[in-house]
Amino acid sequence: MENITRRLLQRVVRRFPSQTLRATLDKWERLSEAQRRSLDLSKTKWALTEKLLSICEENELTIKHITELEMMHVIDNPNQGMWYAFQLLDPKDDAHSVDLTQFKQQFKCHLSQLMRHVSIKIKKHTDEAVWIRIAWGDALSRPDHLKPTYVVYYLQSSHVFMTSLNSKLKPLLSQALVLSTRHRGMKDANLSGRNLTAITDLLMKRYQQVFPTKYPTPLAEKNEIESHPHIEREQAGAAAKRQQMACEAFGGGVLPQLQSAVYKLETRFKDHTNKIMTEREEPFRCVVKFSSVNLLESLRHCASSGIASTPVTPLLSSVPLKGRNSFVITDNGRSPSSQTQQSQK
Repeated sequence: MENITRRLLQRVVRRFPSQTLRATLDKWERLSEAQRRSLDLSKTKWALTEKLLSICEENELTIKHITELEMMHVIDNPNQGMWYAFQLLDPKDDAHSVDLTQFKQQFKCHLSQLMRHVSIKIKKHTDEAVWIRIAWGDALSRPDHLKPTYVVYYLQSSHVFMTSLNSKLKPLLSQALVLSTRHRGMKDANLSGRNLTAITDLLMKRYQQVFPTKYPTPLAEKNEIESHPHIEREQAGAAAKRQQMACEAFGGGVLPQLQSAVYKLETRFKDHTNKIMTEREEPFRCVVKFSSVNLLESLRHCASSGIASTPVTPLLSSVPLKGRNSFVITDNGRSPSSQTQQSQK
């Protein structure tokens, strides 16, 4: 067994929780039943890895087989890296007819033409997502299987999600995706996070949306906000209205577990007592970041409980509305003294 194969297997096994390793090896189907039974999962990860290495060497398994195991682990545990969302633009007339076989052939063909040494593995998941594992090389070296890029693409859609992608390789991957999906371009969707399911649900609107109504009524939620009974009676109407507005802005029911939103401010400094800052030509720059275990749930609670004012500011409601969590806020005014208006890019 080659050294790179041994190192990849060691890395993959160390990442696996011991309680799920046997089930994954059963699904892998590269070991016999007797070999799987011979693995003592109560031993240390080091001892377990050494035993598995000897079995794989006995079976003459190659890097191709080990990447299958790694890919199974990543698909089952996708929230271990930072994912970035992209949007395909301007589909051609035959974009809707591209099936899995066509996509696999076209993608491998285009990327292999752009990069001399590259290893590509494509697998369709049960939720219709196409998972792509790419190990990159260069003109002189073989693909580095220890630093792969993973791509998730939903067939006949405009949504692509990537992780562990070098910025120098991004143009090559983008071109291969655009050509194989029959589109004319691709752009950054300004949405990222460690929870792949959350950003996928947010971008593809896979959550309960609440639309404005002329006669709003209180929305039933699983976790109702507890409050003092006297306040409940006195402010029932106002509380119901706040809850309606909060759900219209962020959605109802269970929300995607987005963990952060970033606002980059490039605005004029507004303070007549500080002429040095106010009269400067360069805009005032800073970054504001909101973080939470579930940001949308936190924002909805703030609005429905009265901690934040309603109606909800577009700066916050744009996260679910536009499917983004990265914004640039600038001034439209031409001079420091002119009246300015905030705009989002």
